[in-house]
Amino acid sequence: MAMPIRIEAIEAILVDLPTIRPHRLSMTTMRIQTLVIVRLRCLDGVEGLGEATTIGGLSYGAESPEAIKSAIDDYLAPLLIEHPVDSVRALRALMRNAVRGNGFARSALETAWLDAQGKRLGLPLSTLLGGALHQRLPVAWTLASGDTERDIAEAEQCLEQHRHRLFKLKIGSHDVADDVRHVSAIKQALGERAEVRVDVNQAWSEAQAVQGIRALEAAGVTLIEQPVDARLRDALARLSARFDVAVMADESVCDARDGFGLAAAHAADVFALKLPKAGGPLATLELAAIAEAAGIGLYGGTMLEGTIGTAASLHVFSTLERLEWGTELFGPRLLVEDIVSCGLDYAEFGVGVPTGPGLGVELDETQLARYRRR
Repeated sequence: MAMPIRIEAIEAILVDLPTIRPHRLSMTTMRIQTLVIVRLRCLDGVEGLGEATTIGGLSYGAESPEAIKSAIDDYLAPLLIEHPVDSVRALRALMRNAVRGNGFARSALETAWLDAQGKRLGLPLSTLLGGALHQRLPVAWTLASGDTERDIAEAEQCLEQHRHRLFKLKIGSHDVADDVRHVSAIKQALGERAEVRVDVNQAWSEAQAVQGIRALEAAGVTLIEQPVDARLRDALARLSARFDVAVMADESVCDARDGFGLAAAHAADVFALKLPKAGGPLATLELAAIAEAAGIGLYGGTMLEGTIGTAASLHVFSTLERLEWGTELFGPRLLVEDIVSCGLDYAEFGVGVPTGPGLGVELDETQLARYRRR
């Protein structure tokens, strides 16, 4: 009887990459994005890649890049090394039972396992998850310079180059009236050529949200993302019921349990799916199943990952029959450079799902060495 293949080594690497411009959110402004790249090597010589990336250190959520690396190095890697690689569900259960929370770290490791298994079998990651239903997915672009004229010019360039025609604006760091003027001016300039959405990143009170959503709905905005604090489920439900414009839960919904609670409370029209928030590809599909059963729309979100994390999301989202609100998988385009040998296929307002084994992307060792944190 053949001995089972086991995990030999796991490495978590911090990589600091500059962004093409300051990226303003309600809680921070990003100029550098830090990726946590995971390399999982098996005793048969196959290596899998994963990525755990968050936004703005600890300004977005409870896991910083440094904490993610520590969770992997000090807790999860010792648990997994020498573990057989025959079952991703066994690997997932082992991590979930031994470590509370830390979904970003667990997601990167689960992705790395799937990448290695796909390479071993010569199959794309999407095939391991049941098979892709889409070969290309639409991609939104976030206008987040904070300057109205600059955002309009950026959107016009995206339209002219057939890069994006779905635009999301990051708001919430200014007065509601100022944000509304900013968004309305951009929507008026773009007209029917593009769809405009907003992300408030939890910045408004319920009263502010009523004021802002009423004006944004009148201006032609089609989607309002996370207008209030993630914990204010009842407020989110009241806003969803009050307005015709779609209200999306992002920070309010991480995994299937969150999704069930929001669905039962009729608290959102759309769920933002993000692999790290859910705790991995399989958990993301569980959340998607809850949304589909409840008639809630789906949106393929991003943590502004580089190409490795974005490829993982593409594979997962490609297996969903319905993805009514498209995706936001533009993370690699926000970076001045990346650490892979060949980028993703961005064209004609969308991005192609990689077709190679596993994730279908490979590290550029020179770029990795250049940008890894010392």
